[in-house]
Amino acid sequence: MKTKILTHKPKMPWRNGDILNLKRICRRAERKFRKTNLTVDYDFLKDQLKTYNHAVKQARTLYFSNLITNNKHNPRFLFKTIDFLLNKDFNKSIMPHSQTACEDFADHFRSKVNAIRSNLQPVHDSNPSRSVALSLPEETLESFVLVDAEMLGRVFSQANTTTCLLDPIPTSLFKAFYKFFESEILNIANCSLQTGVFPSACKTAVVRPLLKKSNLDPKIMDNYRPVSNLPFLGKLIEKLVFIQLHDFLNEHNVLEKCQSGFRTNHSTETALLKILNDLRHNYDSQKLSVLVLLDLSAAFDTVDHQILIDRLRSRVGLSGTALNWFHSYLTDRHFFVSMDTRSSGVHEISCGVPQGSILGPILFNLYMLPLGDVIRRHGVDFHSYADDTQLYIAVSPDDLEPVNTLLNCILDIKLWMAENFLQLNQDKTEVLIIGPEDKREMILAKVRNFKSSQCVR
Repeated sequence: MKTKILTHKPKMPWRNGDILNLKRICRRAERKFRKTNLTVDYDFLKDQLKTYNHAVKQARTLYFSNLITNNKHNPRFLFKTIDFLLNKDFNKSIMPHSQTACEDFADHFRSKVNAIRSNLQPVHDSNPSRSVALSLPEETLESFVLVDAEMLGRVFSQANTTTCLLDPIPTSLFKAFYKFFESEILNIANCSLQTGVFPSACKTAVVRPLLKKSNLDPKIMDNYRPVSNLPFLGKLIEKLVFIQLHDFLNEHNVLEKCQSGFRTNHSTETALLKILNDLRHNYDSQKLSVLVLLDLSAAFDTVDHQILIDRLRSRVGLSGTALNWFHSYLTDRHFFVSMDTRSSGVHEISCGVPQGSILGPILFNLYMLPLGDVIRRHGVDFHSYADDTQLYIAVSPDDLEPVNTLLNCILDIKLWMAENFLQLNQDKTEVLIIGPEDKREMILAKVRNFKSSQCVR
């Protein structure tokens, strides 16, 4: 059993009653637009969001202006306020910018992924009870529909104005003069969709090391995570493909129904409600619940490209030009680490779904599709959010056989993950037993005696 401390974010002092009221109006407008999907409601929502953001900016500016004015004779307080505004403590913790540091980070990020994949020994089990029945899709997606100027304009206007180091001009300027080269962009996008080739110029990612927490030691590279940034034009083409792929998946119910990550009308809230409801149902039935929280190490970065392509063909139903497009999209990708004005050399990416991309999350969900079949074969309840999977099962105090079922399920999950180059994170994978304290000991003893339960604590 572990004790965890919950921390609550302090309320921002500039968020007064008027700001909160404007936020409520925005939420009501959002709910109305989601219900009606009318243009007039969408325009009203945009106006309310603009009013709310402007009010927040003005209130925040006024608050700090008064704060600085009222404390102009208190240098210590002024410097503390400026450090808060500039997030100076966090910036101090970043390593000195140099080409050597960039190369060290590039080697570190690559070696981390390579170490995970090399430590995995895929086991091809001959036991037929462990095999997953493969049902070939009845409907296939052979090619993409070419987009028109209206569709491109809608996607272009909704795209975030983030600029990559590889973009020739800032995205805000690009969007401002979009009409002058609309036809050229349309030709590039349709050429990619028609030929099944993703532009090679959009396959290079700029990676920036970001310290996970400001209180971590900046000299330890494991305390950094790579933040990837891709060219704007590439993400625009990705979005056009994503729309058609998403419609196909929803139309034919391809996605895992117990997956809440990166799906429309799903969130961490829906995942929590589902699991909490099931646990409370078990409690009302006078049963204990054994909950296993599985976590993967760098799951998005260790995805095997060939396995993913095979899965898109056999489980999703992609073929022809559409499948060729995804093969082109995943292969021959590169990255380099950039820190301020310094950068590393360009390195090849041989595995993983592209970080910072539009298609990366949904491709990972499709890569994980067979995991649901592995778990269901044991009759264990589960729910997932991206790479985090929760297994849970009801146990009667006088019948511990379901615990054996759960442990056997974990064994099969480990075998399946090893075959798919995925590794369980032992430090973050936990077992929780929910129910009366006096009835937990037998289950705890059984879990502790599980010889192969190296993935649980």
